[in-house]
Amino acid sequence: MSHSKSIARNAATVGGATLLSRIAGFVRDMVVAFALGAGPISDAFFVAFRVPNLLRRLFGEGALTMAFIPIFARARQEQGQERAFEMARSAFVWQALILAVLTGLAVALARPLTLLIAPGFSDDPAQFELTVRLVRICFPYVLFISAVALAMGVLNSLGHFLSPALSPVLLNLVLIAAALTGYYTGGQVAIWLAWGVFAAGVAQLLFQIPFLRSRGFRIIGPMRLRDAYVSRVGRLMLPTVFGAAVYQVNIILSTMLASFLPSGSVTYLYYADRLVEFPLGVFGFALSTAAMPSLSALMAKGEMAEYRRTVDMTLALTLFISIPSAVGLVALSEPVIDLLFGRGAFTPADVSATSMALMAFCLGLPATSIARPLVSAFYAMEDTRTPVAIAALCVAVNIGVGFSLMRPLGHLGLALGVSSASWANALLLSWAFRRRMGRAPKVFRRMAAFGAVAGVMGAAAWWTASWGKWSLSLIPLWALVYIGLSYVAGFPEAKLLGGALTGRLLRKRR
Repeated sequence: MSHSKSIARNAATVGGATLLSRIAGFVRDMVVAFALGAGPISDAFFVAFRVPNLLRRLFGEGALTMAFIPIFARARQEQGQERAFEMARSAFVWQALILAVLTGLAVALARPLTLLIAPGFSDDPAQFELTVRLVRICFPYVLFISAVALAMGVLNSLGHFLSPALSPVLLNLVLIAAALTGYYTGGQVAIWLAWGVFAAGVAQLLFQIPFLRSRGFRIIGPMRLRDAYVSRVGRLMLPTVFGAAVYQVNIILSTMLASFLPSGSVTYLYYADRLVEFPLGVFGFALSTAAMPSLSALMAKGEMAEYRRTVDMTLALTLFISIPSAVGLVALSEPVIDLLFGRGAFTPADVSATSMALMAFCLGLPATSIARPLVSAFYAMEDTRTPVAIAALCVAVNIGVGFSLMRPLGHLGLALGVSSASWANALLLSWAFRRRMGRAPKVFRRMAAFGAVAGVMGAAAWWTASWGKWSLSLIPLWALVYIGLSYVAGFPEAKLLGGALTGRLLRKRR
């Protein structure tokens, strides 16, 4: 149980920091919705921000750290910490060189890039030109956030999880300041926001440097352009990007299709996705981040029985939290959207449309949550081919379902396509895990139990949703109802997570 307790404790650290980031993110979205509303200009900014934000989630919350951590851990075990630090510096240099070229190409080819990600905007020349301009300003953010992701890999491998998880708070704070400055000075809010994205990247990188130094790592120091460990990271990296990114790739494809729908459709999907990202980021990302170093260490030592138990525990904890999160968001979707965004230029019709998209996304939330730890389990084995092959199939599912439903259901059909692809991804990953490890994860047999308890909570929340925004004041009560029923039902996940949170609070008091 030592690995389980360690993962739960580290997940509590990451989850707490990510919770703060998500709260700041909601404040950011409230401010942006107030300043931009839902229309051509907001659609232009969200399309321009979608690509660097996708890369942020891939590198900062996924693929780069998944490829880097196992190799960094191996280098540290085989040749010591200084050699591992040398390998990390070499990775920093290679990454900077490659992304500098990529950024230059993206800025130079912003017009065809915009046409690729939002082809429907070509019908409105003013909107298209604004999007092109915003893409050129936002894209260099990728340079800085990718360096933050490498810093995260180093710090997580050394047992430090807090500062990387706090990094997105800076992005949200800078964007809030940019939106308010643009609005109250009478400037172009979208342009201010784009420059805010750039400035936030610089701030996030600078924030990590003192924490790296406190653990003995210096960015400037011995390095090798030809490094066998870095080459191994590179070989893992390319397929890892796609395998870890299936949800975000599906969101990008939905954005492309939504550009052909009525004005505001891109914005509805964006805000609904932001709400779904709250439990995904706070819990799914936290658990997969905390589990990755432990899984890599167990695989390196050949402790397969403990490895399987750790995977089962991580998935069970993820479902224990994601199922009630999905149920609660469905039950309270409209009052939540109304509270966060229903003001200024964001009309009641926009609230209703975004609420429908949120409910559709929530149908796939548990599947998306468990896919992240499952992908981490494969990457701990340095198996990148399996998640990539499965991800390719799931992208096809998303395109097929979304395209077939977008005509009769509009943006709602696109959200249902993403949820369908998420379930296909989770089920296929579990099937592949069974073929590789001799048995499927045991977590699926617990889904019905979690769902039954969450259903009781959700029914009560749904009944109070008619009260409007006031119903949201009861969210802590519904959380206590779920936790209490879970303890009564004897769910070990409730006790494990409760112990991790209680232990962290006690340590803070001391």
